[in-house]
Amino acid sequence: MNQQAPRRPSKPYRRPKKDPVRLLAFEALRAVDERAAYANLVLPPLLKKARENSGFEARDAALATELVYGTLRRQGTYDAIISACIDRPLREVDPPVLDVLALGAHQLLGTRIPTHAAVSASVELARVVLGDGRAKFVNAVLRKISRDDLDTWLQRVAPPYEEDAEDHLAVVHSHPRWVVSALWDALGGGRAGIEDLLEADNERPEVTLVARPGRSTADELLDVLGEDSGLPGRWSPYAVRLTEGGEPGALDAVREGRAGVQDEGSQLVAIALANAPLEGEDARWLDGCAGPGGKAALLAALAAGRGASLLAAEKQPHRARLVARALAGNPGPYQVIAADGTRPPWVPGSFDRVLVDVPCTGLGALRRRPEARWRRRPEDLEGFAPLQRGLLREAFNAVRVGGAVGYATCSPHPAETKAVVEDVLKGRGGPAVEAEWIDARPLMPGVPALGDGPDVQLWPHLHGTDAMYLALLRRTA
Repeated sequence: MNQQAPRRPSKPYRRPKKDPVRLLAFEALRAVDERAAYANLVLPPLLKKARENSGFEARDAALATELVYGTLRRQGTYDAIISACIDRPLREVDPPVLDVLALGAHQLLGTRIPTHAAVSASVELARVVLGDGRAKFVNAVLRKISRDDLDTWLQRVAPPYEEDAEDHLAVVHSHPRWVVSALWDALGGGRAGIEDLLEADNERPEVTLVARPGRSTADELLDVLGEDSGLPGRWSPYAVRLTEGGEPGALDAVREGRAGVQDEGSQLVAIALANAPLEGEDARWLDGCAGPGGKAALLAALAAGRGASLLAAEKQPHRARLVARALAGNPGPYQVIAADGTRPPWVPGSFDRVLVDVPCTGLGALRRRPEARWRRRPEDLEGFAPLQRGLLREAFNAVRVGGAVGYATCSPHPAETKAVVEDVLKGRGGPAVEAEWIDARPLMPGVPALGDGPDVQLWPHLHGTDAMYLALLRRTA
């Protein structure tokens, strides 16, 4: 009679270890995917709660932030690598599993976290949020990924540049192919320029402050921050760039509204409109798309210094409240209203300066909102087009003859920039507008590489700003 071999004793069940940093990062990614949320809005309250309830330290918050933003920025690259490591189409993998895999891939390929720690921490996260069964799948995939570094993987999963340049850049630099094509068209030139731009989109942007004129100065902010935490702005006289140690909320000037967080490109747009040459008086200014209030606050401060007033209009009431908060304490006369700029309540021809920073695809701010590159579609351009043209037409109706209009957008896509202005000027889709271009380049002194004009396109890789566009025009009849 054959004797059965003695059964090995089973390992006792071990509860998975909960890692609060990676759990928070996973929760943020799920919010971005499930609720179409933006990481820059989701992450701060999660970090605040973690500091209060879990004893999060600064280094924990820094790691969680890097995991979330790094994973979102490199999502396209990591998807291509994960696809090469599984035996099914990526769309058949449950989204929560993909989020854990992408977090693990970023730790392996995009950080200095040791390989064994990246894999084990990711598997433990999978056990907590997915269960033991799917954690085994995560473990198997991540072990395959860990066998090579990022450069080796890119050579394997990206098509050669010579065979398909746009698809190569899309995989290597983690942008949808249509976005690569659109940015390349807008930028022009050869391979070096587009690669520099795509690389800049994947870098963590600096936090930039604006010292609101008449209420604070850049020197004041620099004195408080010290040499270790603050640097002067590159182009705006009101800008201060924060280094790694700088914390905006720790500054009295920011808490009191005398300064704020504002990209330097956004500052340049407001300053250029404020300094555009006018014919006649200069007493009434309008920000027709004022939310969330950064440009409006700077314009209000500049207007106050000249004895002018600002009307800030924003269609969405909750965003109008953000504008009111940003302008609170401004010394000069101003008013904030909830109003639709395409159906304005103001009297035509009653303003001397008008700014419309129109809604757009946001392709110029992919450094700050990396998830937007995966969320936007080419057809979104057609969706924004009527609104952009309508807002610009009403801006011309709002300004008096001889007054200046600024058309701005945080997108370099030609369909959202010069094409909009030319359509309105030539009467495509509506009555033609009588106006002449104002060269915006001299109104940004010291800023290089502004192109042939008269309009201006800023770039992350050339100017260190968001890719803001500005056209300035003077109404002539």
